[in-house]
This record gives sequence, structure tokens and C-alpha cells, in this order.
Amino acid sequence: MDNDSLWLAFGFFGQALFSGRFVVQWLASERKKRSVIPVLFWYFSILGGITLLIYAIHKNDPVFIFGQGIGLLIYFRNLYLILRYHSPELSE
Repeated sequence: MDNDSLWLAFGFFGQALFSGRFVVQWLASERKKRSVIPVLFWYFSILGGITLLIYAIHKNDPVFIFGQGIGLLIYFRNLYLILRYHSPELSE
């Protein structure tokens, strides 16, 4: 596997992590029969966002870098608020 293929696989891995957060949220909401955002959603957001940011930096894509960078700030802030003010309702 050449270097470009490895980077492409890394990018798809990041996208899979990032997309996985919606599956986590959907399944948690179905289980509770109401809309919930579990803490795992934010961990998937952060892991996927970091992976995609690294990929965007490698591709030298300023639009993608900006978008993922701003998103990561929001994801970390949400996780911080959840962990600091632990609410069982928010962390389901």
C-alpha cells in the first residue's frame, strides 16, 4: 500500500469515526424513546474531528482545517461542561 493510499484510508477512518457519532446518538434516542445526546457522541466527535483535522492538514485544505478546528473547540467545550457539571440526563 503506497503513502497516498494510507492517507486515504486514514481519512476514511476519521470520517467513519465522525459518522459513528450519529449512529450512537440515534441508538441512544431510540432506546430512550426521546432525543438524547450521550457522552459517547462527544468522544466520537473529538476522535473523528482530530483524525479529520490531521488528514486536512496533510492535504493542506484550509477550508477543511478551519471547519474541523472550530468544530473541535465546540466538542471539547461540550464534553468539559458535561464532565464538570455531571448531569445523569446529559450523559445517558
